[in-house]
Amino acid sequence: MTLDHFILPNEIMIDAAGWSDLILGVVIGALKLPNPRLMDRRIPTVSFQPPNFENKKYLVDSVKIADEIIEVMKPDEETHFRVCSGYILSNVRRHLQNRGYRVEQMETSDHLQEMVERSYKRWCIEVGVPEEILREKRRFWTLLDWVAEKPHLRERLVKTGWASWKRKWREEIFKKNHIE
Repeated sequence: MTLDHFILPNEIMIDAAGWSDLILGVVIGALKLPNPRLMDRRIPTVSFQPPNFENKKYLVDSVKIADEIIEVMKPDEETHFRVCSGYILSNVRRHLQNRGYRVEQMETSDHLQEMVERSYKRWCIEVGVPEEILREKRRFWTLLDWVAEKPHLRERLVKTGWASWKRKWREEIFKKNHIE
């Protein structure tokens, strides 16, 4: 058996970034190998805010992005999709399978994850988040502090559909600044 037996001639990898971050939505990125050019798209913040969050609009949005990936990357019947195991991509995996594609759930690909993470960070910088806040891998607390500096302006960037936001964090940031 030769090494090329294990290399798929047409492969598209899909991953996401931003799911666990306090602000903005999620970036979904795709690479069609062997040409490693990233295609990325954003699920908007409003999909993570009431009532859209409760209705899981972000899952509908992820499927629309999957259709756009198909349209742009033009997979053929030999194309194999490797889709990250994250929940945000669960409907993408099912949708691709229903369309007749071969789909494999994967853990993250370091290279693709880094590319998608950079796209998410660029989005954060676009809305005014200082780059130094984004250097840490786990940035919940630093983003919470950043939102708390100007909650009336920055709350619109928060995933306000989260139960923890409604139950705890919103009140905390407004108390921190003695704002009602």
